[in-house]
Amino acid sequence: MKLFVGGLPFATTDDELAAAFAQFGTVASAKVITDRETGRSRGFGFVEFDSDDEGKAAIDGLDNKELGGRTIHVSEAREREQR
Repeated sequence: MKLFVGGLPFATTDDELAAAFAQFGTVASAKVITDRETGRSRGFGFVEFDSDDEGKAAIDGLDNKELGGRTIHVSEAREREQR
């Protein structure tokens, strides 16, 4: 299950994002999205779990919780729309 994580502190790294979610299961991938030109975090990212149960547990456990001084929002990621 792939999760969208919004409201991330701008200093959050991929490894820190993975570590925050590891308590809920095996994190297959974790990526903080950055601006192409500046390389600076855009304040959101994606975390992928191998199982849906782990993903749902992470949503329940971390949605509207604080990470690095900011309240994060966690939900199931939607497929990207065609441009």
